Amino acid sequence: MDRAVVVVAAGSGTRLGIGTAKAFVPVAGSLMLARALEPLFTLPSPTLVVVVAPASLLDECRDVVASVAGAAVEYTAVVPGGTDRHGSVEAGLAVLPHSVTSVLVHDAARCLTPAAQFTRVFDAVSASTAAGSPVGFVPALPVTDTVKRVDGDVVVETVERSALVGVQTPQGFPLAALRRAYAVAERAETDDAGVFQAAGGMVRFVPGDADAFKITTPWDLGRAESIVRSRAAGPAGAVSPRVGLGVDVHAFDDASPCRVGLLDFPGEPGLSGHSDGDAVAHAVCDALLSAGGLGDIGGRFGTSDPAYAGASGDVFIRGAVSALAGAGLTVTSVTVQVIANRPRIGTRRSEMQDALAAVVGAPVAVSGTTTDGLGFTGRGEGLAAIATAIVRSV
Repeated sequence: MDRAVVVVAAGSGTRLGIGTAKAFVPVAGSLMLARALEPLFTLPSPTLVVVVAPASLLDECRDVVASVAGAAVEYTAVVPGGTDRHGSVEAGLAVLPHSVTSVLVHDAARCLTPAAQFTRVFDAVSASTAAGSPVGFVPALPVTDTVKRVDGDVVVETVERSALVGVQTPQGFPLAALRRAYAVAERAETDDAGVFQAAGGMVRFVPGDADAFKITTPWDLGRAESIVRSRAAGPAGAVSPRVGLGVDVHAFDDASPCRVGLLDFPGEPGLSGHSDGDAVAHAVCDALLSAGGLGDIGGRFGTSDPAYAGASGDVFIRGAVSALAGAGLTVTSVTVQVIANRPRIGTRRSEMQDALAAVVGAPVAVSGTTTDGLGFTGRGEGLAAIATAIVRSV
């Protein structure tokens, strides 16, 4: 087992004002800790889950972990926390076996974080490690409020927010590098990325999720409970989630630049087409339009319209997302299967997912396969992509 998640659940929750450890506060009928753990046991790869709990509540914590993990309880451990978050993370890291290469550190107080966010961070860490560049990754969202710098109660200036993001968890790192960072840390930081950077490590970010907010105050708790209730009930008058399918195929063209999944692949043969030939982007566009019952890429954008000559694939995806919004629909998730011998997308899969997700506005999962030498893709004549999209009412 080479992946692990350390769930920090040792906080007192003083600001919540409930009178018990925060992770053991109910959120719409289930303990916060239980809700935080549930997505971890839906991940596609076996993952060791270490929960850091208050020393006085270890037995209670083990019961919660066992109830959520079920048969996967053998992949879990519960350890007592330290005097602060810094010490608690160190306690969790200390028990991880040598087989673990990638670790995510997650706050139990962000109990509505979706499984896709864990996968996104894990994939980013794995890709950077495979490329020989140990980098840390944090999920983050753009800052939308106007931000002011103040002195006391006096507003001094407006801070440019285009370079600011709000950081969430889980935060992911190569385990050995994170352990070294904690070992040399001279002070506690507000998050694990801060510890990693203080030791000279580089940190990048991947798209976060609005539901991964931290429960700190009674208002946050009420917000979380409202989200859980709305998930269960569904929006008033809403239809069931809709699923769309998109398929696109393009032949290779040595005279064209290679662009697949919104990424450039220098040195690879390109794909023929009126636009940039990005079969992955086109399949995603068709899947989105299909889910909304809005036709297809050819009918909406045309196959020979001069306005789209050489157009990048993101133009069509943005157009599909805009069409969905006009129909009162929003994207929940997208998956794409790339079928080809080349270009190899394995080492750039996380980058491709992030590029597509930034345009779609929702998580995108990308995978690749070949046809073992069979058919036109097996003969190296072209590339095929199959996409599915799930949309829902706004």
